[in-house]
Amino acid sequence: IPQLKELISQFNLDADLSITTHRGHAIQLARQAVKDGCKVVAAAGGDGTANEVINGLLQARGESWNPYQSAATENYPALGVISIGRGNDFAHGVGAPLELETAVKTLLNGKRRAIDLGLVKGGVIPQGRYFGNCVGMGFDAMATIQVMRMPRLGGFLSFFLAVLKTILIYYKGPKVQLDFNNQQLNLDALMVSVMNGQRLGGGFWLAPFGRPDDYVFDVCIAKQVGRLEILRLLPMFMKGTQGRHPAIGNVQTTEIKITALSGGLPAHMDGEIISENDQYLEIQLLPHQL
Repeated sequence: IPQLKELISQFNLDADLSITTHRGHAIQLARQAVKDGCKVVAAAGGDGTANEVINGLLQARGESWNPYQSAATENYPALGVISIGRGNDFAHGVGAPLELETAVKTLLNGKRRAIDLGLVKGGVIPQGRYFGNCVGMGFDAMATIQVMRMPRLGGFLSFFLAVLKTILIYYKGPKVQLDFNNQQLNLDALMVSVMNGQRLGGGFWLAPFGRPDDYVFDVCIAKQVGRLEILRLLPMFMKGTQGRHPAIGNVQTTEIKITALSGGLPAHMDGEIISENDQYLEIQLLPHQL
């Protein structure tokens, strides 16, 4: 915080710094910033903070806007990102700098790009919530739960250790039905990751060729494999070469529905748990909404 204040003063950035105090607070702060006439609202934190600011910005638009029509040309406030979180995967996906001074300079220079968002409904959010980077079901959600229980060791290291622990306690996922692109697929799924960005956990490349502005999700589908095979897959995900493995499939879509045929759906959204044992998730792409 002192560094941020110093940089804001050093570059004469016309900005106010607000500190979050509880879960959901950044949503409230972002909505109020829009009412106050701010042109840019910057999320200083990690993926969870960025997610809350995204939701605050879109909620502030009210009921008159169409979430399925590009908002890139509208005079809506822009989202800024200052990467001081654990994983910073959303920031990486949109090309936001990781170095603090460079991030503040980027806000000052006002360089912008239009990005897609996602909307997920189900679990503890039946009314729906917007996301910037991903919704993950199965193994990566269970690893995310383990990360939350661990001390802060850095993004990638925390997630890597959580993955190793998850292999021991969660190696058999639910049987699911996937509905997308007028197709239906039933499978025993280790993991289904709906990516608007490229990576998770600071270094696992679930969608190495994904882009947040290409009007489509990249979905990584991992069939059930044993513990030893999961270990063999880890270095592939770290390099983004997992598509060569016969248990891994990749599809592109703008909408996908995930239904549990047996078991429940552990799921996260931008690193926040939205389901532990629910039965249904519906995910839609919203083109160029920020």
